[in-house]
Amino acid sequence: MNRLLISMVLATLSTNAFCQSSRQWTLQECIDYAIANNISLKKKSLAKQSAAEDVEQAKAQLMPSLNASTTQTLGFRPWPNETTSMVSNGTVQRSVDKWSYNGTYGINANWTVWNGNKNHNTLKLNKLTAEQAVSDSAITAKTIEEQITQLYVQILYTAEAIKVNKYSYETSLANEKRGEEMVKVGKMSKADLAQLSAQTATDKYGIVETESNLAKYKSQLKQLLEITGETPFDVAVPASSDSEATASIPGLTAVYDNAITNRPEIMYSQLGIKQSNLNIAIAKAGWMPTVSITGSAMTSSSSMNDNSWGNQIKTNFDIGIGATLSVPICDQRQTKTAVNKAKIQRENAILELEDMKKQIWNTVESYWIDANNNQQKFIAAKASVESAEASYTLMSEQFKMGLKNIVELMTSKSNLLKAQQDMLQSKYMTILSKEMLSNYSAPPQHKIVNGTR
Repeated sequence: MNRLLISMVLATLSTNAFCQSSRQWTLQECIDYAIANNISLKKKSLAKQSAAEDVEQAKAQLMPSLNASTTQTLGFRPWPNETTSMVSNGTVQRSVDKWSYNGTYGINANWTVWNGNKNHNTLKLNKLTAEQAVSDSAITAKTIEEQITQLYVQILYTAEAIKVNKYSYETSLANEKRGEEMVKVGKMSKADLAQLSAQTATDKYGIVETESNLAKYKSQLKQLLEITGETPFDVAVPASSDSEATASIPGLTAVYDNAITNRPEIMYSQLGIKQSNLNIAIAKAGWMPTVSITGSAMTSSSSMNDNSWGNQIKTNFDIGIGATLSVPICDQRQTKTAVNKAKIQRENAILELEDMKKQIWNTVESYWIDANNNQQKFIAAKASVESAEASYTLMSEQFKMGLKNIVELMTSKSNLLKAQQDMLQSKYMTILSKEMLSNYSAPPQHKIVNGTR
């Protein structure tokens, strides 16, 4: 029974380990996981919470403040006079006690009725700050999404490059074996065979180097997802399709217009202009009068009073209410300086928005040009690969028959390998540029499904 139980547990653990190691992440899964677990985004979330607390604090500033206070005093007179008397709240108090105990109790309220609308504008400013914190978080999320997309496409390119290198290695290996047979029958020199062997070794080294680069890119993506330790990680490599690279590319103006509408960087800069306008209004409030209302309820008690504590509290109870008007006359230019600096900040915010629009245009234009150029290169490279494959096939047959020498064979093979590599590079550069254009064109909530948009 124990052996059966142990076997079942081991089988379960093995199955779980296999499932965990065999999981392959799609691009969308990588993005979703990063959005949920990235440390930078978690910090941005805390900043949003802090901004929300500032909004609640600004709301509370619109309400009156209320506080209660009490003071308890113990007095000592070492040489009292029996005829000593004192008046407290209109009551004559006589005592010959050396020790006395006095208490005061009060409730105070204060309400700023008007301060040049500064409190209301501060509330609006804090709300804009909270919105800006959301935009800032969206900027970070967009940046992470773009980094993940770049690494993911790089991984797809490298994975397909490995296939090309392996095909090249297998071809070189077949040529080497054919060369060995030709050496045995005296149709090839050992020097030519050494060249074929060197080509085989070079192709094998290319496989090892490409596989190393693939592991490096996967490690970088794993770090970006905040996956640490020995957790198995691999990406899903979809079936290769040329249609993604040859599909139509969106218009430059359309992508830019969508980016100006949807990019969080633009929203962040626009909110900065609104904030600067409110800062000007808040600064101008320094020239406005301030009206506040105060109220208080006070009472007191003393051990030197013959009345009971309750009677004293009742007798000494006093309520007061007042209004204060404060009119600024001369503040040593503080308000004017604050207003001018707020206006300068608004001009700076406007320039930042224009600069951000320019940066987005340059970025979008760069991706658009790359997408179109690489698409044309890919179409040309496909034709070049087909031609190089036909040429190499013919060259291989002629080499086997002894009609072509080793130099011609290796030159033809190098041309084929270069054409294949150029086609792969232009293909995935096109896909990457199109993905980045889609990222700029889409709102922050845009999702990628199953590795494609």
